[in-house]
Amino acid sequence: MDITGIAKSHQAGIQKTEKKSSKKEWKLSDSLREQIAEYASEDAAQNIYMGNKFLALRKNEVSKVAPNRSALMGKLNQDMANMKEIREADERWLRLLFGEPYEAKFQSEGTGSAIHVYDGNGDEILTYTAGVGWHEKEAKAETQVHRVLKAAYYDAYHTARQEINSGIAGMEVQGGFDATA
Repeated sequence: MDITGIAKSHQAGIQKTEKKSSKKEWKLSDSLREQIAEYASEDAAQNIYMGNKFLALRKNEVSKVAPNRSALMGKLNQDMANMKEIREADERWLRLLFGEPYEAKFQSEGTGSAIHVYDGNGDEILTYTAGVGWHEKEAKAETQVHRVLKAAYYDAYHTARQEINSGIAGMEVQGGFDATA
């Protein structure tokens, strides 16, 4: 706390690199789009929206851009007993603890202690508070992959449902069945 009585966050930043992340940029490939369309067609035939195959595929694709939160939590949990040292840690020690390109900010005054971990893009991906524990937050890259995959699925699913519905309508006319009667 400074002389004004305002609580300050202690920032122990891990230097962000100006280079792109070592992870490859994610892109919706044609083969992935075809796989989504196949799953959407299967789901549409069963009248299920976003079935298990698509959900598993989406989870796998998002994991390709997600930071390794488990490793970050594990590294910090190892030293949780040494919270005083962590709060007072210098930038070099934090860089060794978390690795590039992460940044950690420690809030030790005010309403309670908290640790905030940010990825190389400045997105907060983890928060630790003593009373709550770890809380994971979705990074922008993860949100973007979710958005693209769900949009591709939505288009494919509705196309498949229209084909199914037009096929049913065609059968009613051909079979002489009058649905309006």
